[in-house]
Amino acid sequence: MESELKSISLEIRKIAFEWEVLLKDLSEDVIVARLNRQGRNIKQIIGHLIDSASNNHQRMVRLQYTSNLIFPDYTLENDMWICIQQHQQEDWYEMLQLWKYFNLHIAHCISHTDRSWLKNEWSDGKRDPVSLKDIIFDYLAHLTLHMSEINSLIANHSRLIEKEV
Repeated sequence: MESELKSISLEIRKIAFEWEVLLKDLSEDVIVARLNRQGRNIKQIIGHLIDSASNNHQRMVRLQYTSNLIFPDYTLENDMWICIQQHQQEDWYEMLQLWKYFNLHIAHCISHTDRSWLKNEWSDGKRDPVSLKDIIFDYLAHLTLHMSEINSLIANHSRLIEKEV
């Protein structure tokens, strides 16, 4: 298990460093124009990933000192979180730095997770509990999914530009 957590930690770090380089120089029209299947543009997806980092960080830390955590879920309110925080109005570079460094910190926390707590469970009180182990594994899967969406949005934008030329 220790090697799996280390591997997840390293993959999160790799994503944060590589994607920051790819995203930082995108033009405004690229980060706000194209929409994924949920109707979000790249800027909103990064905002959503910051929210995910924030919520999952709380779960990962709290589950290392309590065996059954009841903590609200934000999943059904993702769009409300994006709207309330006005990610569209936020400075792109600052957002990217927050996203990058939050993920680097999460990677650090994962690599130092006390393995004896991996079976501890989080629930929002409405759905079945989820173990700390599953939260960690799902975090990487969620991050990878959204980075793949961003990659598609960038590629689609590039194809549109090529067609215009």
